[in-house]
Amino acid sequence: MTTNIYFNRWFSVSYHYMNMIRDNPDGNEFKFFGTHPDTNHLSLQACDYSEQEPVLHGTEYVDYAVDFCRRHEIDIFIPRLKMLEIAKEAHRFDAIGTKVMVCRDIELLESMLEKDQFYETLQGTGVVPIPEYYVVETAKQFKEAYETLVQSGHRVCFKPTNSEGGMGFRIIDNELDDLANLYDWVSLSVSFEQVYSTLSAVESFSKLMVMELLEEDEFSIDCLSDAEGRLIVAVPRRKSTGRIYVLDDVPELTEIARNVAEKCRIPYVFNIQVKYNKGVPKLLEINPRMSGGLFITCLCGVNMPYLAVKTIMGQPFERPVPQWGVKASYLELPIVMKG
Repeated sequence: MTTNIYFNRWFSVSYHYMNMIRDNPDGNEFKFFGTHPDTNHLSLQACDYSEQEPVLHGTEYVDYAVDFCRRHEIDIFIPRLKMLEIAKEAHRFDAIGTKVMVCRDIELLESMLEKDQFYETLQGTGVVPIPEYYVVETAKQFKEAYETLVQSGHRVCFKPTNSEGGMGFRIIDNELDDLANLYDWVSLSVSFEQVYSTLSAVESFSKLMVMELLEEDEFSIDCLSDAEGRLIVAVPRRKSTGRIYVLDDVPELTEIARNVAEKCRIPYVFNIQVKYNKGVPKLLEINPRMSGGLFITCLCGVNMPYLAVKTIMGQPFERPVPQWGVKASYLELPIVMKG
């Protein structure tokens, strides 16, 4: 029996996740469906069937996804785009027999998608240390937040409250040589005066989080939970130099994953990003989905995409044991495009 799985407008790395599910050790058969506005998008190259996704919003997008699942008899829907809208109307997918791999706690999901709200949720709980931060919407507020953080002895960075990945992230560096910078690689660093001048040109702007810069090791903790959000396994992935990653057993990070799971009950696969500062691992963000680097994490011998599929299908499996001490990287893979 073949199981139909649908990925909507995912990152290119979903190419790996589909193949990891497809090449499973149990010999289970899957057929993959994908949609994306760009019909040449690499995520679609792993699909057995794909189509161009229209640009829709709100309920209209959910209508499209429900119709797609109905037309193609989708068994499992793994959304990335519009997770919140889909979660709010998950009952519509239940009604047609499609299981949706999404967090159904709407309040929790909303807070995870707005980083300042999620920080507020975890502040003072002891689940994970939170960096010092301020949310600003005016140039005056930005200046006050920056000066407060500097007075506390921090270097300063900022990012939008609702960005994904590294979008909008900048580091304030007042030692920049503007001319030398023009001849160097594109940098994330900007001076305070550059930022303040730009922000002062408008009365207000979309929320920014101004926060202490975390300057030591960065980890992504990829986590697998059951349908009720009970943690099954957590694997820390340390970003080293360049494209090098190290998968090691770090008990305090596993403890953070366990604390987050107990507090938030995020089902299936999720990702916790932390960065150390002065020896303390502090939260960057939590993504309630497969992370962009999960295909690296799975080199420890834990096939999280496939185990998540088994979890949502209610199929039992032995608790996986990661193989620690893995140093890994990746290369571009040339492929001949289909179609």
